[in-house]
Amino acid sequence: MPSTTVTVGSAIGLHARPAAVIAEAVADSGVDVTLEVEGEEAVDGGSALMIMTLGATKGTEVTITSDDQATLDKVAALVASDLDA
Repeated sequence: MPSTTVTVGSAIGLHARPAAVIAEAVADSGVDVTLEVEGEEAVDGGSALMIMTLGATKGTEVTITSDDQATLDKVAALVASDLDA
């Protein structure tokens, strides 16, 4: 399954607002996406609550995995963006 690793760009990390934006994009895509921080279990990218459990702060590397390359690229761009701006 294709994956990519990106650095969290949001100033406060993947808290409620960025997690909700990412989860909505995953839900809209209709494909499975997981997010993972090294050393932790992968979580469902379609769940804002699960994304927040990663505890990913600005600068944390997150690995995103999906069978759909377009969705993978979109989610990677969201994680790397400052969604707090």
